[in-house]
Amino acid sequence: MKIMVIGSGGREHAVIRKLKESPAVTEIYALPGNGGIAADARCVDIGAKDIDGAVAFATENGIEFAVVTPDDPLALGMVDALEAAGVPCFGPDKKAAAIEGSKVFAKNLMKKYGIPTAAYEVFDDAEKALAYVASAPLPTVVKADGLALGKGVLICQTRQEAEDAVRSIMEDKKFGASGDQIVVEEFLTGPEVSVLSFTDGVTVKPMVSSMDHKRAHDNDQGLNTGGMGTVAPNPYYTKDVADVCMETIFKPTIKAMAAEGRPFKGCLYFGLMLTPDGPKVIEYNCRFGDPETQVVLPLMESDLFEAMAACRNGTLDKTDVRFSEKNACCVIMASSGYPEGYEKGYEITYDEGIEAQVYVAGAKLSDGKLLTSGGRVLGVTAVADTLGEAIKAAYADVDKVHFGNAFYRHDIGARAMKAVQG
Repeated sequence: MKIMVIGSGGREHAVIRKLKESPAVTEIYALPGNGGIAADARCVDIGAKDIDGAVAFATENGIEFAVVTPDDPLALGMVDALEAAGVPCFGPDKKAAAIEGSKVFAKNLMKKYGIPTAAYEVFDDAEKALAYVASAPLPTVVKADGLALGKGVLICQTRQEAEDAVRSIMEDKKFGASGDQIVVEEFLTGPEVSVLSFTDGVTVKPMVSSMDHKRAHDNDQGLNTGGMGTVAPNPYYTKDVADVCMETIFKPTIKAMAAEGRPFKGCLYFGLMLTPDGPKVIEYNCRFGDPETQVVLPLMESDLFEAMAACRNGTLDKTDVRFSEKNACCVIMASSGYPEGYEKGYEITYDEGIEAQVYVAGAKLSDGKLLTSGGRVLGVTAVADTLGEAIKAAYADVDKVHFGNAFYRHDIGARAMKAVQG
C-alpha cells in the first residue's frame, strides 16, 4: 500500500519509522519531509499546508492512505479535501480539529459536558480582559484562542505579566488572528501527563502515557519550547488514575464531540494535570504530540497502520492496540538560541555504535551532507527495561551525535525518576 505522511518534523519521522514495520505498507511519501526523513521515505517538496498540492499529488500518484499529522493542515481541512478526492485519511476533519484549533471551543465543550478543567473566562475585547486580570487570582494563565505553534499559552506570575500577555496577544497580535479571542483561566498545580489516544469517534484506546519537558534549560528554566524531551510511561499516571481519566475525561470527550456533530477520528491528545481535586484537562490536541510521539511509538508492539486504518473505518473496538511494558526516553538536541534566534547550516555527524532511534526534525540534505535547518534538530530515543536505564542509554547516544551550536537539557527524566524512587 502506498501511503503519504504530511509534515516535516521529528514526530513525522517517528510515525514513518513505525509505519515501515507494517507488512501492509509498501511505499511511504513524506510531504515535505526533511533531510533525515529522506532515509526512510520519499520526500516530496509540497508544504504541509498546501492542501491543493497534497490532493493533486495523492490522486496523480495512486496514494491509497494519507496520514495528516500537524495541527495546521488539520485545522485548515486537509482531511476533508483528501477524503473528498477519494483518499482515505488518518486524522480528524476540520470540524473535529476545532478541539485544538479553538481553545474557546474546547473550554466551552468541557463546561457544557461536565469534563473537569480549570475555571476560565473568555474575552474578545482587550479592555475587558485587562480589567479582569487586574483582580484575577495569581498566578493566572492567558491563552490565545487559535493555533500558535505551541507558544500561545502564557503563565503569568504578576499583574504586570498578565497585562503584558493580554496586550501582546490581543493588541500587538503576536500570534495574528489566533489572538482575536483569549481564554484567561485559573492556574492548576500537580504533575502534568500527556496521553495520546486512538479513536474512531466511538471507541477510544489510550496509548502509553508520557511526560514532556517544555522549558529550554535544565531545572525547568528558560523559555517555553515545543518540547526538549520526553519519557514514557509517566510514573504519576497510575492504573487508578488512568481508570478515572477514562470515565471522567476520555469517554465523555468522545461522546461530547459526537453529540456536537463533530465525531473525532484520529489521534486525540489529552494534556492533563493531576490536581489535588483529581485529573483535569489542560488542553486537547487534535494530533500526535511532538516530542511525545518519539517515546510512545517505539513502545508500540501492535501494527500502527492497522490502528490508523481502524480509526478511519470505525473498527477500533475490534483492533489490537498494544504497548510494551518497557520505558523510553527522548532527548531533543536543538540549535543554541532556540526557541528564539539561532544559526543554521551546521553539518550533523554520527559516531558508530548508536543503538537509540534518532528522529530528525530540523535538517536538510545538501551535497550529500545533513545540515541543521531548524531550532529542534533531532531527538535521540532509547528504550530499556527501566526508566533509569532508558535515560542513561539516551544520553550515551546523544554524546555520539555532533553538530555545531548544539544544546540540550541534561535532566530529561529527572522529575520522573523522583516519582519512581518515591
